[in-house]
Formats: sequence, C-alpha cells, structure tokens
Amino acid sequence: MAEVELSGVTKAFSGQAAVNDVSFAVAAGHLVALLGPSGCGKSTTLRLIAGLEQSTAGTIKISGRDVTHTAPAERGVSMVFQSYALFPHLSVEQNILFGLEVRKVPKPERIARLKRAVGILGLDQLLDRKPSQLSGGQQQRVALGRAIVAETPVCLMDEPLSNLDAQLRLDMRREIRALQRRLGVTMIYVTHDQVEAMTMADRIVLMRSGHVEQHGTPEELYGRPATVFTARFIGTPPMNVLPLAALGEAAARFAPDGRDASTVSLGVRPEHVRLSDTGIHATVTAVEYLGADSLIDARIGDGALAASFVVRVPGKVAAGEGGRLGLDWDVADTHHFDTASGRRIA
Repeated sequence: MAEVELSGVTKAFSGQAAVNDVSFAVAAGHLVALLGPSGCGKSTTLRLIAGLEQSTAGTIKISGRDVTHTAPAERGVSMVFQSYALFPHLSVEQNILFGLEVRKVPKPERIARLKRAVGILGLDQLLDRKPSQLSGGQQQRVALGRAIVAETPVCLMDEPLSNLDAQLRLDMRREIRALQRRLGVTMIYVTHDQVEAMTMADRIVLMRSGHVEQHGTPEELYGRPATVFTARFIGTPPMNVLPLAALGEAAARFAPDGRDASTVSLGVRPEHVRLSDTGIHATVTAVEYLGADSLIDARIGDGALAASFVVRVPGKVAAGEGGRLGLDWDVADTHHFDTASGRRIA
C-alpha cells in the first residue's frame, strides 16, 4: 500500500490554470473520489498523478517519494480509463497480459497473475474472446483485470462507469469497492456522479474551477458543507438554499446570532423538511411521485424574495399545482451561509 500526496499542484494550458494550487493527501489503502462538474480539473489532476501530464508547479509524492518529474512507468501506478482502452484485435487474455509482456515479466509469473485476476473478476470463460464480443460490463472487467495484474500499490480510475447503464453502474461500483478492499490498494477515482462518490469513497475531494472546494468524508460534505456550492452539489435532490429574509416572520427563528438577515442565506435539505399545518406557507408548483417518496416543488416568499423550495416526503401526497402547504423543519437541520461569499457561517 502507498500514500499519495499533492502539494500546491498547478497545471496551466496556454496560461490558463486548469488545476490551481491543489493540495490533498490520500492515505494508504483508502479510496478517494475526485468529484466535480465537467471542466473542474479532476481528470487533469488524475493525469498529473499518473505522469501523463507534467505539472506547472507543486509536488506529487507517492509513498513519500517525489515523483513530480518521474516517468509514468516508474511511479508505481496503474490506470483504468473511461474508454477502457482495450486493443480490439487482441483477446481478453492478451489484453490483460499486454503490459506485463512489454515489461518483460517472466511467463510463469504472468500466468500466475492472470489466474488470480480472472478468478477475482469472473473472466475465466471469456479469455479467448475479443472486446467486440463482450458486453460493456465485461469490457470494464477486462480493463480492471489489466490494472490488477500490474500489482501496483496505487490504482487510478478516470470515470470508468460513465459508459454503462444505470443498473450495471450500480453493480460495478459495488464490485470495484469490494475489489479495492480485497486487494488493499490505494485508489483515486474520478467521477462527476456524487452518488458514486458518496457510496464508494472513504474521502471525497470536491473540485470546482480547478481548485479544491472541500475535502472530507462523505458524511462531512453532506452534514457540514463548507460552501453553497458543496451544499448544492452533494445530495439528491440538492439542498434548498434561499435568502433568510424569504422566510418572512419565521426568519427570526432560524437566524444565526448577531447577523443581519439580509446578509445570510439559509440552507435545509429536502429530506429534513416536513409538512405542517402551522409551518411556513408555500405554494406548490409541481409534484413528482417516485414510488417510495415524492418530491414537492414549491415557492416560498413573495415578490423579489420569492424562492423555489423542494420537499422530499414519504409515499404519495395529495397536493396539486397551485395548492398551499405549510412547511417546517428543526432548527438543528438549518445551515447558514454568507450571501456574499457563499461560505458557511459557523
């Protein structure tokens, strides 16, 4: 197992920073997700760790060794790409063993590693097939097999499940997590899907516009978001964030001590809101029935202070467009953010 540490890493293209002063550490044997929207710099960060891109500034260490300017083959990492990167003219067995053959690993050891990998991944009956004869999930397993046989202490994954359907994504993320724990490798996993990050990762590095927005456990990012961006990105549906003044007379109940209500934004998660006859008045704009629960889209406040608000309630609700509801939640479930900076108010 190996730890990975980035300190002040920056990567600029044509003078524009795609990754800007990024610092975080990945403990040995942990799975860390690099999460964020398209263009936030997460894949570039992964390529910098792999050595496929050279950083403009900063240092990258693996197992305490500075590898900032080290060739990819000498970093002790394996990588699984979004496109799987399988050779179409080679069989499953040849694809898995290709890297070992290039590195001149002795044949007996190659065969031993192959048997271990296909046994773990259930590819025993597919070794003679070509990639075109495989399903998406099977191709993903072949790409994983190639990473496993490399037996590197660090495995990098760049959105490996983005090409799969919803059910297969669910199955594969469970398999990858179980595989990572079984092998004990340090894994850095890039994804734009917050559900993948929340369910798989020990820690999440949430990125935005090339910098780290927040770094912590899934529980920390969900329970104590440091910014409005984190609050809105983590959670399905996203957290409600609205001007505190939109609550009208109820604003005083939820206001932080010593702050002018006009400078504060309030946040509350849809699943923490309940329907109440004596709660804050809201007008229903739409209802989405999901089976186990329903999402109620509503509006709170009037005029310039009116704000959209989503409520998640169990089962099916008897509410229609234009209906009136009362909404309430516990003060302890309230989050406060500075309206100007978007930062959390302690």
